[in-house]
Amino acid sequence: MRRNNGGGRGFGHTERKEAAMHVQQMIATHPGAKGRTHDAIVHCIEECLDCAQACTACADACLGEKTVAQLTQCIRLDLDCADLCAAAAAMASRRTGNNQAVMRMTLEACIEACRLCGEECARHAGEHEHCRHCMETCQNCERVCRAALDAMKPGVH
Repeated sequence: MRRNNGGGRGFGHTERKEAAMHVQQMIATHPGAKGRTHDAIVHCIEECLDCAQACTACADACLGEKTVAQLTQCIRLDLDCADLCAAAAAMASRRTGNNQAVMRMTLEACIEACRLCGEECARHAGEHEHCRHCMETCQNCERVCRAALDAMKPGVH
């Protein structure tokens, strides 16, 4: 069993590094990649997966709060953000063919979902630590997805 070495979101440095290596290795082994990876896209996949998990956990924690009735919008945005992040990560992981227009739209939707979810979680961050963690994760995912979108060029997906 792995130890949690800190890192703020439940993963220690070693675990995060291993997860990053896994995404990069999987993409690099694709016959079309020929051993090359696009760092911005790899980082985007990693952050989207992290954000999907954080948003799902935050929604679940919100459901467990005594003030759940006041957290319905937070729960909704958490779940929407988790779904979009998971979809973006899955689509960005595909190396066969190219659907850059849809990938760009998906990243734009993911960026907006992360922004809205982060803003909503910020409203509750003082009372609920899970919302603070989710807010930070959404903000990071938004930034990384924006960088991946900016780095996309024709033929890079």
